[in-house]
Amino acid sequence: MKKKFYVTTAIVYANAIPHIGYANEVLAADVIARYKRLCGFDTFFLTGMDEHSSNVQQKALSMGLDPKKYCDQMADVYKDVWKRLNISYDDFIRTSQERHIQVVQKILRKIYDKGEIYKGFYEGWYCTSCEAFYLESDLKEGKCPVHKIDPKWLKEENYFFRLSNYQDKLLEIIENNPEFIQPNVRRNEIINIIKGGLKDISISRSTFTWGIPCPFDEKHVVYVWVDALINYVSGVGFVLDKKKFKHFWPADVHIIGKDITRFHCIIWPAMLMSAGLELPRKIFGHGFLKIQGEKISKTKGNIIDPLMLIDEFGVDGLRYFLLRHIPFDTDGDFSLEAMKYRFNSDLANDLGNLLNRSLAMCEKYFNAEVPEPGEELQIDKDLKGQVDITCGKLDEYMARLSFNQALASIWELINKANKYIDTTAPWKLFKEDKQRLATVIHNLIETLRIISIFILPFMPGAAQKMWQQLGLKEPVTKQTIKDATWQGIGKNVRIRKDKILFPRIEVE
Repeated sequence: MKKKFYVTTAIVYANAIPHIGYANEVLAADVIARYKRLCGFDTFFLTGMDEHSSNVQQKALSMGLDPKKYCDQMADVYKDVWKRLNISYDDFIRTSQERHIQVVQKILRKIYDKGEIYKGFYEGWYCTSCEAFYLESDLKEGKCPVHKIDPKWLKEENYFFRLSNYQDKLLEIIENNPEFIQPNVRRNEIINIIKGGLKDISISRSTFTWGIPCPFDEKHVVYVWVDALINYVSGVGFVLDKKKFKHFWPADVHIIGKDITRFHCIIWPAMLMSAGLELPRKIFGHGFLKIQGEKISKTKGNIIDPLMLIDEFGVDGLRYFLLRHIPFDTDGDFSLEAMKYRFNSDLANDLGNLLNRSLAMCEKYFNAEVPEPGEELQIDKDLKGQVDITCGKLDEYMARLSFNQALASIWELINKANKYIDTTAPWKLFKEDKQRLATVIHNLIETLRIISIFILPFMPGAAQKMWQQLGLKEPVTKQTIKDATWQGIGKNVRIRKDKILFPRIEVE
């Protein structure tokens, strides 16, 4: 049986349109999923939409829609954007689906019967955008630390989960498992929060109706964050598909934004322990995309439509920039100027030029048929050696979710191949040594074959276009990481030079 790998994103909130910040997280999970499939893992990639809350209900009513109808429309919007971005999710879960509702009620009933849910009153500062309560000490100059808006003082009767029961156990798990929360800066933040003391948390609301009814009191609906977290188990068949759940759970990595680590690294593990379920193996809190130092968000009004960027730069151009330009574990600024520079420098000049030059010489010197290689020189061995180096680095960086370094290692191979052309000078060999020329052209085409496999998780469309221009018949998606080794391009291969892969973008 294949080894399994289960990756999730935080499910997107139904009251906001897709923007580049959301796309960045889903793209990262897609790259992980594609890479694991390339490495032979039975991979499951879950994303979806978070539909319940007073905010969603108010948004729907303001548009004259039933909340469910509104969420149906929003789900179609997100699915269309993810399709355009070439996201290969295996399931798109919605929290209004019956399969999810059943699981939420099953888990909460189990925790309630254990005596770890009780009724009480809560009052405190509440951010309507976060859908979360904050302590006075959490506020920044009296405002929500995330959305920078004034919170409301709220008092209502809720059901509470005995989170305080799990303070010592959580601390022990986190301190004994350094990989459980990553990167380390997030891990240290969570440890400090736990050491500061955990209080029981409200898990229900009674002031609105758009939500999952509590199984022990239908006058209350489940708090949106508790509801949303449970998608990670309902999405892989908890209760309804025991075989699937047994195979894929626990999740190998939850990909989330750094602003929601408290929910995922404290509340979620405590809920799982209370329900008798295994904890996820890793929770990774990534940084934010920013514009001039400000987080991209609907609240700030600085959102960027990913479809606009796809129209201008192509889907692979956008994917490459987001993955290469900004380290995933830290905040980074987005700018069109930087994106144009990366596109022209890395994609048009480096990769695109390597492909175009190599195919043009194969077409000109060997009538488009890939020649058989001859005697191997040291420079040829060095190019082969760079392939092995790249494969090793790629595995190391992907394990750390360091996508920018993974791509940088692939570009070392691309630059090595471009230098190989300059050093061997095929245009001179055409006049002086046809046998040596055959070896050089063969090696370039083989290097491009391997590069197309390496870039597959990052730029799947470009990888397939390269594959087709190299004259290879079986789709590149059928390849595995084991195929990204020096094997020789094969016999009777005819290249099919086509349109330029990455045409340069004009810069004013």
